Amino acid sequence: MQLFVRDLTVIDFSYLCPIRGMVGESWIVDVLLDGGLDDQNMVLDFAKVKRTIKNTIDDVADHRLLIPTACSEVRWQQQGDRVWMDFKSLSGNIHLACPAQAFALIPTEIIDFDSVNAFLQKALKEVLPDNVNGIALTLRNELHETPFYHYSHGLRKHDGNCQRIAHGHRSPINVFENGVSAPQWDEYWARRWKDIYLGSVEDLVEVDELDLSVQTLVSDDTHYGFHYVSPQGDFQLAMPKKRCEIIPHDTTVELLAEFIANTLVTEVPDSEFKVIAFEGVGKGAISVKGKQTDSE
Repeated sequence: MQLFVRDLTVIDFSYLCPIRGMVGESWIVDVLLDGGLDDQNMVLDFAKVKRTIKNTIDDVADHRLLIPTACSEVRWQQQGDRVWMDFKSLSGNIHLACPAQAFALIPTEIIDFDSVNAFLQKALKEVLPDNVNGIALTLRNELHETPFYHYSHGLRKHDGNCQRIAHGHRSPINVFENGVSAPQWDEYWARRWKDIYLGSVEDLVEVDELDLSVQTLVSDDTHYGFHYVSPQGDFQLAMPKKRCEIIPHDTTVELLAEFIANTLVTEVPDSEFKVIAFEGVGKGAISVKGKQTDSE
């Protein structure tokens, strides 16, 4: 007997790529279970599917930075609950020092659907009941008809897992100028925020203030340093400047939508802009700025 659940959850995360650097992603998860019936004549109660399978996937991968530990460009070390990570990519070198829960260590050369699928299935087999003898996952992107960008960030003030300094999203954007869809602005932001790290000015520090691995050789000429302490621990990151945009406030989706709208009004003062900015799949924020909002 087989049991399926489509759109079980969405994994919002970032991963390290030897070509693109740090990449924000959002993957939809479908699940298919194979097994015999239990004493309720079920393979698994749907409530337990959501509670057990979804929670396990969220615990091991969601809002984490996925590291391909078999990649030759990765160097990492762990002492207690703290991990130091160094990574070389064609987009510049990346260095982190964070609590272990900020990372997911995937034994693979590259992060892709197959490697993450195998990682998740291993974790799930440890929590499923005996009557479930098989599980298949489908990891997939949301199909977009409009442009989208990949961004990574961290929210120091968040009381949940968003406080991790390097997690991300794959997000579409819809801009309306004077009430009319403006695809040229959608494309503009998709290009501007392609594989970007959105850093808050509040988190900026000098690179030499960071407590990175002893092998790290970076400077303020090439990298931005980010550092904050939040309930989950001490988070530190050195990112190539060319892969960052510094935002003058927090990088919640509400403030990002407002930032985009304000930026567009600066570019075209005589227009009104409505910005629908997504954060991953099916959620986001709307900001309207311009002629009719001058008195706000």
